[in-house]
Amino acid sequence: MPRLLLDLAPLREIPDFRRLWLGNSLSGAGAQLTAVAVGLQVYDVTGSTFAVGLVGAFALVPLVAMGLYGGAITDAHDRRRVVLVTGLGMLAVAAAFALQAGLSLDDVWLLYVLVAVQQGCYAVSSAARASIVPRLLPARLLPAGNALNSLSMGFAMGVGPLLAGLLVGRAGYAMTYAVEVALLAVALVGAAGLPPLRPEGEVVRAGLASVLDGLRFLRGRPNLRMTFLVDLSAMVLALPRVLFPAIAAGVLGGGPGTVGVLTAAIAVGTMAAGLLSGPLGGVRRQGLAVLVSVAGWGCAVASFGLVVMAAPGNDESSTHWLIWPAAACLAAAGACDAVSAVFRSTILQAATPDALRGRLQGVFLVVVAGGPRLGDLVLGSLASWTADSTAALLGGLGCVTAVVVLAAVQPGFARYDARHPVP
Repeated sequence: MPRLLLDLAPLREIPDFRRLWLGNSLSGAGAQLTAVAVGLQVYDVTGSTFAVGLVGAFALVPLVAMGLYGGAITDAHDRRRVVLVTGLGMLAVAAAFALQAGLSLDDVWLLYVLVAVQQGCYAVSSAARASIVPRLLPARLLPAGNALNSLSMGFAMGVGPLLAGLLVGRAGYAMTYAVEVALLAVALVGAAGLPPLRPEGEVVRAGLASVLDGLRFLRGRPNLRMTFLVDLSAMVLALPRVLFPAIAAGVLGGGPGTVGVLTAAIAVGTMAAGLLSGPLGGVRRQGLAVLVSVAGWGCAVASFGLVVMAAPGNDESSTHWLIWPAAACLAAAGACDAVSAVFRSTILQAATPDALRGRLQGVFLVVVAGGPRLGDLVLGSLASWTADSTAALLGGLGCVTAVVVLAAVQPGFARYDARHPVP
């Protein structure tokens, strides 16, 4: 049993990684807390669901732009300093959120601007933090370190929204944002304890040319490209979250409560996979593991569609018992996604030269941020032509088909060996 459990060696053996991991966990929880609180506050101010949707648009644009440019900044400067500067920026934005709530300004455009600035800082910080990991950990501990990061992400996705709901309801928006200020302050103290992490190899000045250099490097590295393409197959074709409200309203019943259960089920699966990630450190065929786990995501989402298809239809006043097998399918999908994330991150970190890690992590962030938004559009559009359950089924099968095609087009990815990382 101990061999199945999460490998804590990176936390136990590498104090600097322990500081970084703690900071990632706290800042991630703070980001999720703020995302929920801002949506609630915008709705309170405007009473408009469309206005709440605009929060995502104001977040996505700087996340994508600064994800790419932030990677170039990371490769050109001391990564510890980049984390500290962006951390101070996020801390200042969190304080501004708290101040506007305390003064009851109720200015939705101010909220949009703060969200945009926050996400820009977060994008640069994320690229820097991810590129620091392979500088702190030996190659043998990278899978365990990334499993810990996956667990941290699942924790943030589960605890942050829950904490936001409790705090907004009981203490108000100002206190909710103040909690994020405290979380970010502790994370910043941890980052300050890291050693200097100057870039290795040739340093290229941050700018459009260096961003394009990173993209050209990626174009000639099929194994690295595959880590992005298989993830896009899962997120664009088979991310069912956009279907949850309609399924809760007319199929499984239960309304917002059912949406919460289905959404949380994915995070539960992510955390469960992280807690039982001990064997992942011994996997050498990491490319094959990515293909299998992404195909597993597609199968789990297709199974979710079949379960929902079996429900006879229900109103919001009661919840059908099939919510639990549906949630189990989504938990399995979350577990598969966590395994995929561990190995995709490990391949990216091990097979990329240090001088380019920031820029490749920036691309990774863009894929992670943009893929789910495209997925909402794809499955939402498909559901408008057919039933929600059918959209989930077809999306899951489409994901599996895409993985099979990609594996056939690039057979070397399945043979990727962690002992000899080839990009």
